[in-house]
Amino acid sequence: MGVPISQMWTVASYVLGKKLRGVKKYPLVLMLEPLFRCNLACAGCGKIQYPADVLRRNLTPEQCFKAVDECGVPMVSIPGGEPLLHPQIGEIVAGLVARKKYVYLCTNAILLEKYIDQFKPSKYLSFSIHLDGPKEEHDFAVCREGVYDVAVSAIKVAVAKGFRVTTNTTVYNNADPESMREMFDSMMGLGVEGMMISPGYQYEKAPLQDLFLQHNQTTTLFKRIIGNAKRKWKFNLSPLFLEFLKGNWDLECTPWGMPAYNLFGWQRPCYLLNEGYCETFQELLDTTDWSKYGRASGNPKCADCMVHCGYEATAVSDTFGSLKAFSRVVQLTLFGPGREKLPPDEPGSNQNGKGHSPVSDDERIRKVELPVLSS
Repeated sequence: MGVPISQMWTVASYVLGKKLRGVKKYPLVLMLEPLFRCNLACAGCGKIQYPADVLRRNLTPEQCFKAVDECGVPMVSIPGGEPLLHPQIGEIVAGLVARKKYVYLCTNAILLEKYIDQFKPSKYLSFSIHLDGPKEEHDFAVCREGVYDVAVSAIKVAVAKGFRVTTNTTVYNNADPESMREMFDSMMGLGVEGMMISPGYQYEKAPLQDLFLQHNQTTTLFKRIIGNAKRKWKFNLSPLFLEFLKGNWDLECTPWGMPAYNLFGWQRPCYLLNEGYCETFQELLDTTDWSKYGRASGNPKCADCMVHCGYEATAVSDTFGSLKAFSRVVQLTLFGPGREKLPPDEPGSNQNGKGHSPVSDDERIRKVELPVLSS
């Protein structure tokens, strides 16, 4: 696994402590969004669709620290928007590291080389570089040519300076499994600590709706991408979640496991769905009807979701809550999943890597206009 022993121990102690005290609902990772503003307009993201006055706003460092202290998580993911556009992001990260929180700063890396000296290498800080596949697929997904090369350059600089570096890959239905596997080889060669990989969620405001995967498409595609995984590949994910993506293990969503806090407060019910806000984390836990969410609920908004922020917390909780799950994790960690029978290519399907012509076919994707906003 691409996770340091100290981090695994911290998370295991935290989860076991909750279970021993009989706590049923607890967060594992805080999705802390200090701004929605971004310097990209990605095809599968709806974040920058907010009005210009909202995109100009930032959370203060004090608001960020209060949210982290309030929910008590051991890990904090800082997505956005693009966090490096926040004028006080260095102060925010330093404050979280001082609290000994494991921080994943999610960035498209366009500004990382420029601002990297705002940060200090620490076991508590990882730059999570957004890469939605190899060069052509990634540049298509982010609607701008050349971004993949910028990200690779930033990875090299960050690794050379002694920072922890992971990657964050959202998979759409135009993914070519063989090219994805080649990208995994490349990332390991660059010194990336671990890779996070997850299917995209079908945001209603995303510019391109035909990129998203349905549930059965997800398991088929992921079997071909990470089935018979090479031993040198290190994933920054629990083994059970990877098995879940391939359809080899059943998990149900834990929507409170990775709660979101942003400009408007605590987002109900989760990072992916926006059905109102709460003033406190406890209010979020106590007043949300959690039975309405997850695939088992029958909620159509959850029917095709297999995203890590809904299911990774379940995988971690199950690992320490079931002898069967714990044994399977030990087996996967020590010996890998073994040889797997992979599904054949499907002619005419986007899953054979030929469904979308990356970048060149659609000029409107490449020329998405961003709001003109000061940072």
